[in-house]
Amino acid sequence: MRIARNLAAVGTVAVLAVGGTAAFGATASAAPNVTPQGVCGAAYKTVNSAPVGSLGTVYLTYNASNGQNCVATIRANPGTAVSMSAYVYVPETDEWAGDDGDFTSYAGPGYVQGKGHCVSWGGHIDNLYVSVENSNCAALKEHRVTEVR
Repeated sequence: MRIARNLAAVGTVAVLAVGGTAAFGATASAAPNVTPQGVCGAAYKTVNSAPVGSLGTVYLTYNASNGQNCVATIRANPGTAVSMSAYVYVPETDEWAGDDGDFTSYAGPGYVQGKGHCVSWGGHIDNLYVSVENSNCAALKEHRVTEVR
C-alpha cells in the first residue's frame, strides 16, 4: 500500500510539473513534431529558413496582421538538452529579440517589428552556427554564413 501511495504521489507531482511547464510557457519542449507556427503562433507564416547542418533548422516567420517577424531554431531530432539559440535583428531600428540556452527541441520565439525593414537572423545548435544578414528585403542581397565554433 505504501508503494502504491508513493507511486501515486510521484505521478501527481509529474502531472503538476508538466502542467506547470505548459501553463507558464517554457521556451523548450520535448514534443517531437515542433513547427515554426507552434513556436511563434498560428498567424506566423514561414518566409525564410536556414539549415543548421543536419541538426535542425532556423525559421524566420512573419505575421502580416501585426507586422512582426518571429524566429525559432528547431532541432531535427529532439533529445537531451544542448546549447541552442535563435535571434532576429532589425538594423534600421536597432531592435532585436532572441532566446539562448540549453533546450531539448527548440529555441525561441523571438519577436521584432519587421514590416518594411530588412532583418538579420540566425541561431545555433550545439557548436554549429548559422547567420543570415540583410534578409527579406528587395534593396540588399542576402548573405548567409554557417560556421563551427
